[in-house]
Amino acid sequence: MRPTHLAVFGVLLMGTDACSGAAQPAAPRGPVARSALERADERRRMVESQIARPRDGRDPVTDARVIEAMLAVPRHAFVPAEVRDQAYDDTPLPIGHGQTISQPYIVALMTEHLRLPPAGRVLEIGSGSGYQAAVLANLTPNVFTIEIVEELARTARQRLEEQGYTRVQVRHGDGHLGWPEQAPFDAIIVTCAPEALPPPLWNQLKPGGRIVIPIGPVDRVQRLVVVSKTPDGQRRTDAITDVRFVPMVREPSS
Repeated sequence: MRPTHLAVFGVLLMGTDACSGAAQPAAPRGPVARSALERADERRRMVESQIARPRDGRDPVTDARVIEAMLAVPRHAFVPAEVRDQAYDDTPLPIGHGQTISQPYIVALMTEHLRLPPAGRVLEIGSGSGYQAAVLANLTPNVFTIEIVEELARTARQRLEEQGYTRVQVRHGDGHLGWPEQAPFDAIIVTCAPEALPPPLWNQLKPGGRIVIPIGPVDRVQRLVVVSKTPDGQRRTDAITDVRFVPMVREPSS
């Protein structure tokens, strides 16, 4: 979840969850109280107009399980109160600590490209507000997420528990290292951009698994790619689109 994403059809705003770096979110408009039915209707419109049938040339997300997950998760519960009335807008939103929650379309697009099996194990690098992890938890009970900003890791865990996603495991730590104790993973999703795929993430991916990750230089256009591990352990990389994410950072060495 993070800053601006460029796609082949034009400019696509996007956020990065929590791999560090400043974003350029829309100015807050102030909270507006809405009922549960109103929120559900906002989610339905979000999925219809931004994800399933985008009106601006974006490729639609067609995976029925992903669509259902996007409909199920209350995005407004994963953003600060002051921007809650914008929760279903087609934009990233600030979540504190210079971070943002990703644009809904990017969350759905990256999730679809994971091709996550129903009981698969998935690792997320960059927990942010916990929203992406909640979406993943509607696809599998085996969700593990790492956040480098300690306060964001704490609040993500709290929000996930409040929304009933008690099986999601949240760790504060350096995403470059992955989560070796819980490996191997069927899928890994990364919400910030390294210049190259961190070797520990590749090593923790099962044969037949997929990593969805933006890769490229700092402060430049990157490529959102799918890195697949063949059954015999070979690597295949397929590009999805041009994007811009904040860089993936390391914890300071002691």
